[in-house]
Amino acid sequence: MIMMNLIGEMLVFLSAGVLGLFIGALLAEGALLVPYWRSLRSDDFFALHKEFGPRLYRFYAPLTIAATVLALVAAITSVATAHPGRWSAVTASLLTLSMIAIYSFYFQPANAKFAAASISANELPAELARWAFWHWVRVAIGIIAFAASLLAVHQSY
Repeated sequence: MIMMNLIGEMLVFLSAGVLGLFIGALLAEGALLVPYWRSLRSDDFFALHKEFGPRLYRFYAPLTIAATVLALVAAITSVATAHPGRWSAVTASLLTLSMIAIYSFYFQPANAKFAAASISANELPAELARWAFWHWVRVAIGIIAFAASLLAVHQSY
């Protein structure tokens, strides 16, 4: 049982660290890339997206998966071991899952439209504004999830 408790504490700590990296990357994307994308002409945006969209996916997909899986495993382990921060870890995992849901319902289809350049030049500014809005919703949820994960770490001590 001592080993399981130690593993649970390590998972809570590791989950908070990876979630922090993920949210930091999302903050950078929102503060740096999104305003730049919104400043581009539609032809330039679609050309840039064609080149960098797959790179961004290869960067964010593993980070998103790692943050989500670690949050879930930390929550499950915390509950199983009656870790003092178990409810904070559960909160972090549920919020992280909601970020995945938002990706699935909005970002995946929107990014596919960008990749196919199937949005007209007139529609693109509104779609990028919508994209930015949902991005900042995810960031806000992620910051709360990160805070919950830090609380779970703090409750270990």
